[in-house]
Amino acid sequence: MRLVERRAALEFYVRVKEHVIRAGFAWELDWQEQLSLERATASHVLREQAWVVLSSGMRATVVAGLFDRVSGAFCDWDPDGIQENPSRCIAEAMHAFAHAGKLSAIAANCLMLSEDGLEPWKRALLAHGPPWLMRFRYIGPVTCWHLAKNIGLDVVKPDRHLVRMARASGMRDVTSFCSLFAQMTGDRLAVVDLVLWRYATLRPDYVAEIRALGLVGARWRGQS
Repeated sequence: MRLVERRAALEFYVRVKEHVIRAGFAWELDWQEQLSLERATASHVLREQAWVVLSSGMRATVVAGLFDRVSGAFCDWDPDGIQENPSRCIAEAMHAFAHAGKLSAIAANCLMLSEDGLEPWKRALLAHGPPWLMRFRYIGPVTCWHLAKNIGLDVVKPDRHLVRMARASGMRDVTSFCSLFAQMTGDRLAVVDLVLWRYATLRPDYVAEIRALGLVGARWRGQS
């Protein structure tokens, strides 16, 4: 990549990150930065799989508005409490979120983690990578990356916004696209992912901004 292109990309990312912070989302970036699979508890894993399951096909703002009530129904993600009476958890959560399929999946995933044991589960995830998370119900080939990122792996989710950005830039995939900014700034891949995703939710013209940088071209290939 030529110096002028590198400078344009860096200035773009710095501006985007500052915009996200000014919009009140610094806490999200701090949260993502401190995540670590090694330090993740069972409660954290259960909470995040529930968030990802509920978020499938729904806006994050909608899920955020009901998540505390669902969490309360699921014993605030205490594994022993859920295992004691998963049917009761589902029934109580239905008052907040009337989707029996998703709530049943959340309960089944909680029981699966309890049966596997947290540390063996972590070792299997590290051995097999994010696609291994598709053994959880309602976790698919895209959302497995979302869940992996939210429990501490330094990966990028191929979200539709990031896919559009990567294509507009001429990069071959979202990981290559985010790696560009991670290498220039020292931010973790997962943080870059969050910065760009959050910006896309705030600025509907984000694809045009990427194109305006003039980064598209064959010289990008193999530069990730």
